Amino acid sequence: MTLRSMPLIALAFILYNVVVMLGGGAEPEAVMRQELFGIPLLQGRISMTWGSIIILFTMFLLFIELIKSTFTSTSAMIDHGLSMLVFIACLVELLIAKQAASATFFILMVATLIDVVAGFMIGMRTARRDLNIGTDS
Repeated sequence: MTLRSMPLIALAFILYNVVVMLGGGAEPEAVMRQELFGIPLLQGRISMTWGSIIILFTMFLLFIELIKSTFTSTSAMIDHGLSMLVFIACLVELLIAKQAASATFFILMVATLIDVVAGFMIGMRTARRDLNIGTDS
């Protein structure tokens, strides 16, 4: 198993859990609203919180995962299977753990679901194109 077969979106899942666990026992929403830094603009400022950083990181990793799903190899199939396990872990944590009760975690879980569904759909489409099944030319 290579590093290419590891679902990168698991890093966002791990990052969320580390931030919430190191949050000092505060509610997950309170931890996610803690401002890290601000970006000054002409008409105000953008407040970057833990939640916004994690969502931004998740979207970046989802983009990479979608690009990885266009390859048809054994490591891509392993990646899809492990992505399904990451989604199941997110779903179980959402249902069981109090620390997962935040909008940030819900968006992270939806991103893992998109990774699973899109990965399998893109993988099947790419494999069908590579095999040229049913061409009459």
